[in-house]
Amino acid sequence: MEFRQSLAQRIIIAFALMSALVAGAFAMGIVATVHLVEEKLISAGLGGDLQRLLLMDNMEDWRHRPEPDQLFYFSGGRGDFALPKDLRHLTPGFHEIFREQLSYHAIAEVVDGRRYVLLQDQSDFEERERVLFAVVLVGFVLSLALAVFLGWVLARKVMAPVVRLARQVRHRDQLLGLAPPLAPDYAADEVGELAVAFDATLGRLRQALDRERLFTSDVSHELRTPLMVLASSCELLLENPGLDPRGRAQVERIARACEEMRELVQTFLMLARAQHEDASMSPRLTLGQVAEGLIALWREPIEAKGLRLIYDGGHPLSTRYHATLLHAVMGNLLRNALHYTDHGFIRLTLEASGFVVEDSGVGIPEEKREAMFEPFVRGHDKRGDGLGLGLSLVQRICENQGWTVSLSTMEPNGCRFRVELAPVLE
Repeated sequence: MEFRQSLAQRIIIAFALMSALVAGAFAMGIVATVHLVEEKLISAGLGGDLQRLLLMDNMEDWRHRPEPDQLFYFSGGRGDFALPKDLRHLTPGFHEIFREQLSYHAIAEVVDGRRYVLLQDQSDFEERERVLFAVVLVGFVLSLALAVFLGWVLARKVMAPVVRLARQVRHRDQLLGLAPPLAPDYAADEVGELAVAFDATLGRLRQALDRERLFTSDVSHELRTPLMVLASSCELLLENPGLDPRGRAQVERIARACEEMRELVQTFLMLARAQHEDASMSPRLTLGQVAEGLIALWREPIEAKGLRLIYDGGHPLSTRYHATLLHAVMGNLLRNALHYTDHGFIRLTLEASGFVVEDSGVGIPEEKREAMFEPFVRGHDKRGDGLGLGLSLVQRICENQGWTVSLSTMEPNGCRFRVELAPVLE
């Protein structure tokens, strides 16, 4: 399982872990050292007291009694000095023993075959140990809390330039030519190198956008001229009274294709520039007006293929939308339905703030459904020679205008495309 923390959180965690390891090792070292030193001191003190008793008294008359918190026993002793059975197994040296729920420090010595044992109550020693453990634990907790606080402070200090750089990249329009570079605002460190990299990347993006604007402008200009020649030629041919009905229908079809291509060129140009001021200058029509125009345009080719074109005008709002872009979205969906439908119907239904295009065609395979709005993806590769750009264009236009397009299947076969149009700010 991968944990995703911010860089500041990771810095704080690193400080806390480092403090826990250092403070824990230090605390354990203090406890172990104090315990060892006290054991040595107590062992030396008890040994000295035992030797004092052995030197100052004899085996017959014990005038020098042990300290009040001490007990003295020896093998063969009389009365209170008799060696208890639970102490006879002690080897010479220092020991810690428990008697009657009390703990003692004990020093044992063997002189001339006789075993001597001196006990000292360690209640005071245990109390000191408890105090020591409490002090060490409080110190450990305080050091951990201090480490977290210092980590938080240092994380804010360390992350401040990174956060500032991220905010500048996020909120400033760096793609404009007048936007100042980022690198001069930062020191020559790792963050400064990151700012330099951002400046270089954004510079390359500016150049790429400039080249794309020039290219789209040139293409738009060069395509408009032959399209205008075709449109003018179609108008002249249509004025010829000797043109037979079949030829007139073909010329009208060419004229419609020229007009459609002109609108597509304008659509691609607007999408490439992504400039809202151009969109605001374009003609605006209601959803019903665009739909009626496309129904008139597509009815003949749809019915010529033996399909039924069903149009449900509904009750759409009177909102006026970008005519060229809305025409491109609805027209591409109708074209897509015509291309993939051999029998049945194609239905266009208008809603309050959107529309639905349905068909009874071959549908879209399950494995391609999620990728249908990507460029160069086609539902069925064997159907025609299309490039798979129609739905990609629909997706780009919808993203540019804040619209949403969704795809679902119909039973028993077919597709349903639903487009929701965002409100227009006048």
